[in-house]
Amino acid sequence: MERFSFASRFGLPRTIIAGFVLLLFVMAPIVGADLTMQVGNVINRFSWNAVLVLAMVPMIHSGSSLNFGIPLGIIAGLLGGTLAIQLGATGPVSFFIAILLATPFALLLGGGYGWLLNRIKGGEMMIATYVGLASIAFMCMMWLLLPYTSPTMVWGLSGKGLRTTISLDGFYGGALANFLQIPIDPANGLYFPTGAILFFALLALGMWAFLHTKTGTAMTAVGSNPLFARASGINVDKMRLLSVIMSTWLGAVGILVYQQGFGFMQLYMAPNNMTLPTVAAILIGGAAVNKATIPHVIIGTILYQSVVTLTPTVMTAMIHMDVSEVVRIIISNGMIVYALTRKVKGGSR
Repeated sequence: MERFSFASRFGLPRTIIAGFVLLLFVMAPIVGADLTMQVGNVINRFSWNAVLVLAMVPMIHSGSSLNFGIPLGIIAGLLGGTLAIQLGATGPVSFFIAILLATPFALLLGGGYGWLLNRIKGGEMMIATYVGLASIAFMCMMWLLLPYTSPTMVWGLSGKGLRTTISLDGFYGGALANFLQIPIDPANGLYFPTGAILFFALLALGMWAFLHTKTGTAMTAVGSNPLFARASGINVDKMRLLSVIMSTWLGAVGILVYQQGFGFMQLYMAPNNMTLPTVAAILIGGAAVNKATIPHVIIGTILYQSVVTLTPTVMTAMIHMDVSEVVRIIISNGMIVYALTRKVKGGSR
């Protein structure tokens, strides 16, 4: 009965995925992989992606759906990052300058996005997906047209248009990861990203605190029962708009955190590659379409990044064929379908 209760609360899909991750960790040293390095890689990837997954929480709480429009926040972050480089900001301070420059774009784009979602209640996911894809396509043109002049970013021959991939060496690459880093395997360049983990913890604590304020409670009420919330005097549209702006801003910060750990900035179609992994991670962690918590963010990011990190190593060593992309697609889309098709009452099961 106790095991049945645990399975019911944790969820069969998450139990299967957690079991698969545990199996990968067990198999890694057996097939000859360095277990320490694999654990370190998972920790590093968690530090890169956790803030992007955290960006899902506000919109889920307000009932504004899973944020398939997160590319808007990512674009705001990319604009902040490129402007910081254009203005000549260097070193770790350029990371915070990039956040400062990205904030107005996140507020503007998030406000417009939230206004649109308020006009089309009930079709948020379809609209969010369209907005995300359309914004990426639009920026593919704008990255070529915007008047950037920094030789670090523009194409060398024409001097116009931004490169597809921009190195962040000398700028905010490693700004958080190198702060108070702890050696794990220095011979292989593996360190514990203390600064990035602390930065995520600070944002997560801020989100937790906000959700326990009067405004945060009102936002949760809107997501749980908008009719009851409206009858209680809560401005439903205002709460939804606030949640979208918060999600967009966190998405902007999240992509900057990802970039400083990855060491490069990727433009054009790259934001499209962040949407499904981010949505899948929050769902794998146990979130429902109207409820998400900080533990869901942490658990989901660890499970998802463990799968995409360990699968290539273990599977390639076992069958001499890289099937990591296949596994990633199955897990991402499978968890999304599971979450969107089940009937949710009061949260995750």
